[in-house]
Amino acid sequence: MNDAAAFYTFSNGVKIPSIGFGTWQTPDGDVCVSSVKAAIGAGYRHIDTAAAYGNEESVGAAISQAGVPRKELFITTKLWNQDHGYEATLKAFESSMKKLGLDYLDLYLIHWPNPVKFRDNWQEANAGTWKAFEELYKAGRVRSIGISNFHKRHIEPLLKTASVAPMVNQIRLCPGDTQDEVVEYCRKRNMVLEAYSPLGIGKIFDVPEMKVLAEKYGKSIAQICIRWSLQMGFLPLPKSVTPQRIRENLDVFGFKLAEDDVKLIAGLKGCVGYSSDPDTTSF
Repeated sequence: MNDAAAFYTFSNGVKIPSIGFGTWQTPDGDVCVSSVKAAIGAGYRHIDTAAAYGNEESVGAAISQAGVPRKELFITTKLWNQDHGYEATLKAFESSMKKLGLDYLDLYLIHWPNPVKFRDNWQEANAGTWKAFEELYKAGRVRSIGISNFHKRHIEPLLKTASVAPMVNQIRLCPGDTQDEVVEYCRKRNMVLEAYSPLGIGKIFDVPEMKVLAEKYGKSIAQICIRWSLQMGFLPLPKSVTPQRIRENLDVFGFKLAEDDVKLIAGLKGCVGYSSDPDTTSF
């Protein structure tokens, strides 16, 4: 990734590679180890996982086997819903670090703002979690801290007790689902917007307009999506277990979409569905 836009910079000065390798729904074991190793071999330096994905051990194994110095990699994991609150967060963090086999983390995220377990006291639980996050950050265990699936109504209560503002909000951002209000709010507060499911969990490949654009630019639909995400100012986290596609998804810096096509893709409302309401999830 020798492109001028190959990194974003957080509010604390930490740089993050502008494309990450996602591991959601990648099964633990050989498939995960081989795909993460393939990603690192292809040039990805940013790997995104989560406690809830159940594959932290495999991600850690791939990192240790990849032959790339730890300081060159950017590793993210996320706190799962059952572990909100100060003490539980610290315990869950140590568990994730043990599974990953790491002594520091580049980014730690609260995965969801309003889990079922804490639906009656989610603000208090998030405040306790964030206190733990800030301690881990100030102790150097984590280089940056952030949130995922948070909307303005979740962020504002968090900021009331926070001494360190979130540097990232990782949300579902894909063609036709651009969450404009959340994006605008986060940008005003200097948060990087990470885009999970940038390919609409595969549904994008059936959208006729995307097939036309792929032909126009001589690229794959996935490459069009990832390039679009970058031009929107998002940080996409494409996922694949196929080596050729893993390489292809990173090869998006040699072309640029016309502004009209960027707007067209953004305007394909509902073409791959919409993001979940974090206040009504069942987990």
